[in-house]
Amino acid sequence: MIDRLRSLLRPLVVPLWLAAGLGAAVAQPAAPSAPVAPATVSSGMAPRVLACVTCHGKEGRATQEGYFPRIAGKPAGYLANQLLNFREGRRSYPQMTSLIEHLTDDYLREMAAHFAALDLPYPPPPAPQAPPATLERGRLLVQQGDAARNIPACVQCHGPAMTGVNPFIPGLLGLPRDYLNSQLGAWKTGQRRAHAPDCMADIARQLTPDDVSAVSAWLAAQPVPGGGKPAASLAGTMPMRCGGVDGVPVAGR
Repeated sequence: MIDRLRSLLRPLVVPLWLAAGLGAAVAQPAAPSAPVAPATVSSGMAPRVLACVTCHGKEGRATQEGYFPRIAGKPAGYLANQLLNFREGRRSYPQMTSLIEHLTDDYLREMAAHFAALDLPYPPPPAPQAPPATLERGRLLVQQGDAARNIPACVQCHGPAMTGVNPFIPGLLGLPRDYLNSQLGAWKTGQRRAHAPDCMADIARQLTPDDVSAVSAWLAAQPVPGGGKPAASLAGTMPMRCGGVDGVPVAGR
């Protein structure tokens, strides 16, 4: 199955590399601190990302019923960072790594730009999957955090609408509860990592299993405002410095 999916990418990738004068199918690792510049969207990219939509759904829009996250309309820098993280082992999902392990930085950025440019509606959220007390606990953590435990509010980084901030910070709405649960768990256990300083890992380690369940349940039950479009900038400052997020002011810095 993986070989078939990989074949959807590679036959059309090679002409792109040759046209760009790259002349090689081996990816060059990016420096950890290098910013991820937005790439231009190729009008011919759609047929070259068929392997992606096999799991992420038509046009990368996914659904709330599945496990795989929506990638359509996510910030380009965030998507590019995640592709690089999969390729370089900071995120662990063998099927993803196998598909992109030989793709260049520029090609991964072009894929990211393609999905980021898609403007597609979000479906209504599913019915809440937790009791009211759990949902309220999740809402408080998302909107207010817990200063006593050094847990910032999610909205401090992901924006008051929770739709993310261009170009590097993702939205947290419109994602399946199981996916949100698993990713927070992966941050806690070190299975998912980012460039240092890994702020999400630091935050996730402060969350209890009940916290994770509450946050995931509340987020998954919220409608997505404004078509899910990321904000152009963060209105305030981030509570801490995060690797892979450039150009956003940090409190106290």
